[in-house]
Amino acid sequence: MKKESPDFDSSDHQSVTDEDVGIDSRAPLYHGVRGLAIKYLTRVDRSDSWLDKLMESQPAVAGLDPRDKRLLTELTNGVMRYRERLDWVLTGFYHGEFQKCIPTVKNALRVALYQLLFLDRIPHSAAVNESVEIVKRLKGKRSSGIVNAVLRNIIRKIDTITWPDAESSIVHYLSVMESHPQWMLRRWIDRFGVDTATSLARANNLRPTTSLRVNVQLTSVEQIKHELLALGASVERSVLFPTYLHARRIASIGSIDAFRNGYVTVQDDGAGLATHLTGVKPGTRVIDLCAAPGGKTTAMAEMMRGKGEVIALDKYEAKLALLKKTITRCGFDDIIKPMVGDALTLNIEPADVVLLDAPCSGLGTLRRKPEIKWKRSVEEIRRLAEIQKELLTNAVRHVKSGGLLVYTTCTTEPEENEDVMSWFLETHAEFNVEPATHHLPDSALRKGVVTESGFLQTWPHKHGTDGTFGARLRRA
Repeated sequence: MKKESPDFDSSDHQSVTDEDVGIDSRAPLYHGVRGLAIKYLTRVDRSDSWLDKLMESQPAVAGLDPRDKRLLTELTNGVMRYRERLDWVLTGFYHGEFQKCIPTVKNALRVALYQLLFLDRIPHSAAVNESVEIVKRLKGKRSSGIVNAVLRNIIRKIDTITWPDAESSIVHYLSVMESHPQWMLRRWIDRFGVDTATSLARANNLRPTTSLRVNVQLTSVEQIKHELLALGASVERSVLFPTYLHARRIASIGSIDAFRNGYVTVQDDGAGLATHLTGVKPGTRVIDLCAAPGGKTTAMAEMMRGKGEVIALDKYEAKLALLKKTITRCGFDDIIKPMVGDALTLNIEPADVVLLDAPCSGLGTLRRKPEIKWKRSVEEIRRLAEIQKELLTNAVRHVKSGGLLVYTTCTTEPEENEDVMSWFLETHAEFNVEPATHHLPDSALRKGVVTESGFLQTWPHKHGTDGTFGARLRRA
């Protein structure tokens, strides 16, 4: 199996050897980077928490040095990306029913095995011993002995692991090897065929770059690129959107002057293209119905050059607090008006442009949030589609005569995208689709981001972005 070289130098994480197995009684239960990885993975398994939000809120993560943060991200996201493949191996070597073992033990085994299979710079001894010691500290010698025996047996037989047979069941084979739920792969195979479904699944498992939108009203793309290169980052210009950069090896985006000063904002190219569909200009009045965390809100303010009004609505105070910080950082306190409210019941003066960035399954963002694929279901997709219809029904009330409604999601599934649009156009004859072709940069159009129906649709395997959908709807 081909291993990947991560963006961190793991030579700084080789302090644990076969001889170094003592326990420091003063250390926290979940000690070190691997201990934190096991802790957060277990919490995500047991709750509705999301990895990125969970780790952003933890003081223990904030106190890590940049290399340790990168390793923590690699371990947690890596286990989530390849969980099904890891569990296939562990099920074969575990004496008993692996899926029924204690969650902490299960994730300790996954974290260690991920390093054995996918990271080529971490010694096997370091990967195994720390997981063993963490389990010993938490669950005692018996459980740690099982972990040690399973992992060392895998090391001895790692080159002879037997994988599923593709000819017997291509869905089962891809589910294990590309680590996606079978229901999801079956849908994609029915829609696209085996080859495209495989390409999409593999693209979802690639480590994403940090995509940065540059505020060209304040600086230049080349200037930001130069500053990031000076900090040791690897930087490329987006092929879809000229004002976006893709960066790797950024220690902490929040510590960079360009970010703190509002010169750059983290935003995927696909989300940027969806925002571009609004076509807002200086003086436009906008209602952003689901505004947090503020990427699209501030992007519109940049397009408006700080002139006009953006009503930034969100249902939750906590999300609105984060939105306000983003607004202030980007310098748009005068133009963006944060407002607590429910997009299902909002009743305010109509606007020139209404943006509904609808809550969705998020299946277009699996590169960045791999745990989504283990938390979603077909039933939830259908339930979300009904919510999206309700949101659109109320959004219509806030669009001026001759005004624009822009509907966007970060999913690839037709129930939430094309099917919702078909329903909307059938039930709201006063609206017409304006093809996205006329409202996106040429660089994106050359890459085929517009569907035959005139909608925006980006794909991880085609465009190297999140899967984003967007529709531009004009009120007659």
